[in-house]
Amino acid sequence: MEPCGGGRRLRELRREAAEYYRGQRVPQRVEEALNALFPLCPTDLYGALANYLSTFSKAPVICKLAGRKVLDGVGKPTLEVEIYCTVKNYEKRICSAIMSSHSHVPENTSPEITEGDEKERNDTVTTAVEWVNESLNTMLRDLKPTDQCEIDKMLGEYFRKKVEEKKEIQKEEEEEAAPLSCAPSAPSAPSGKKKAAKPGKKTSSTERTLPPAEPIEPVLCGSLAIGGTSLAVAKAGATINDIPLYLHIGLLKYNQDSPKEMTLPRPMITLLNCEKFSPAKLKLVKEVMLIPPAQLSLRQGIERVLDIQKEVMRLLEPAGKVPSPQLADSKKGKAHNTGKKALPPALKRVSHLGCLITGWDNLEQPLLLMQTACNNIGLELGTDMCLAINCAAHELMDYVKGKYEILTGTFKSPDEMVDMYVELINKFPSIIALVDPLRKEDRQQWNNICCALGSKCYLIAEDAATNISKIKIDQNMNVPMCSGVVLKYINQTKVSDLIEFTGLLDGQRHITILGSPDGESSDDSLVDLAVGLGARFIKLGGLSRGERVTKYNRLLAIEEELAKNRTLRSEANFEFPDFAEETQPGKEASDIIPPPEQDSLPPQLSQPALQVHSLPAQLPDNSTLT
Repeated sequence: MEPCGGGRRLRELRREAAEYYRGQRVPQRVEEALNALFPLCPTDLYGALANYLSTFSKAPVICKLAGRKVLDGVGKPTLEVEIYCTVKNYEKRICSAIMSSHSHVPENTSPEITEGDEKERNDTVTTAVEWVNESLNTMLRDLKPTDQCEIDKMLGEYFRKKVEEKKEIQKEEEEEAAPLSCAPSAPSAPSGKKKAAKPGKKTSSTERTLPPAEPIEPVLCGSLAIGGTSLAVAKAGATINDIPLYLHIGLLKYNQDSPKEMTLPRPMITLLNCEKFSPAKLKLVKEVMLIPPAQLSLRQGIERVLDIQKEVMRLLEPAGKVPSPQLADSKKGKAHNTGKKALPPALKRVSHLGCLITGWDNLEQPLLLMQTACNNIGLELGTDMCLAINCAAHELMDYVKGKYEILTGTFKSPDEMVDMYVELINKFPSIIALVDPLRKEDRQQWNNICCALGSKCYLIAEDAATNISKIKIDQNMNVPMCSGVVLKYINQTKVSDLIEFTGLLDGQRHITILGSPDGESSDDSLVDLAVGLGARFIKLGGLSRGERVTKYNRLLAIEEELAKNRTLRSEANFEFPDFAEETQPGKEASDIIPPPEQDSLPPQLSQPALQVHSLPAQLPDNSTLT
């Protein structure tokens, strides 16, 4: 009886197995595979069978997130997020993303503030690791990493709940502390207003109406987890689809329409980092950057920058020696027996931006150095290489005087700054971009400088665009009038945020620049983001330090790949919008720049198409400037 019972059980199992496999269409798939592979006679038959049948496997889904604390390029703690997916029934590590750190603490801050910033940084990374390993790990389980928009919406909602929780905690703490205060303290004067003038002293209307500095938006502890997870999901989606990250981003931006051609962003390569708090007098310039002309390939452009850098270092090597008569100021003080003013020596250090740190006594010295270096190797500045200046003007404001300190002891009002930049561009037309020439609060002066110089160079806002969630309000941009903005992938920024905001910039004829934060990491995803989003420029720092050079190498690799696939589109010459067409007589600044509380679309979208001006082929010779 028992063998008979065992036989019945075996027959039942066979019947169940046959029904199961027929239900999954296994016999049909195997027959199709054998018929398809036999004519090919592959050397590795079982490998070919595995590849054929794998096309019918289920799409990979996220099975685990892993967060850990790592170090970035300047030794600060930051977050790494790893994505694990279930692939063909096995748990497999797909990719990881490392976030870059960004600090609002100025260079000359006190040790106490620096120590507090480091503690806050450690706390936010620790919290971010907890979010990834606990809440986000559970929330994203079994989701497809290719569903970027859905995952980013969930991340955004999670972050909003965390913000509300933080507000509730702060409210409870304030209510508990309220009974302890005996009397309300007198309100202090806003940080941006000038002190009361002495009796009998005249105060200009510009100083009286100086807009106060906007408070730095606090960073929610743990916010790195949102940006790190979103970027890691994007990289996982590209890996699952077996395409480069830049193409994956491009498909997301253009609704899965594969771009036939792609344009690479031009690099803004930092050559000199001018210390604002060095013994030298010049404070206005933070970075002197080189932009290779559009007719050069990226490799040719970077090689040309390296040649200029080598010549600059040679010129700076002899301390106190003037490398060329062009660098002498014959109208000012004499330098010992040479009769010429000596050039301040380089500080012999490489900054965190990956470039040489220098100090200068006036604005023209670093610019004339660039001109001399180019002339010495047979290049014409403005034709064979262009300049960009990062002024970082928000670091220069003296709120007591209500003016910018451009040199030690030399101050200029916002209106005087505009006049100074007009004179500077007229003297040095090889400068095609000014980054943060003014504080974001000086909006009227941004309007003025755009009208005066917008057709000659790019006027770019970087400090105003640090927090994407703050500058995008509905369909409006809460930034001053400008040619474009520098976007940074930091904190709670999501990939979908970049896609949405760059689309808004494209529609308003602004250019997009993706920029490296101060504490850059070894992750090179920023380059893929810039290419996929169609950024006009990418700001990566200098050609030193591994975490920055790896991004330039990635940019070169993408150029080679696109050229090989014949999908690399040639770039147009640098073109500048004419803001004078937008600012018609009688219009106020608020008519052009929508305030944050408005819900309507910005008037730029209803204005006629902007006139554009190309960079002139022949530029005036500056060799006689003093």
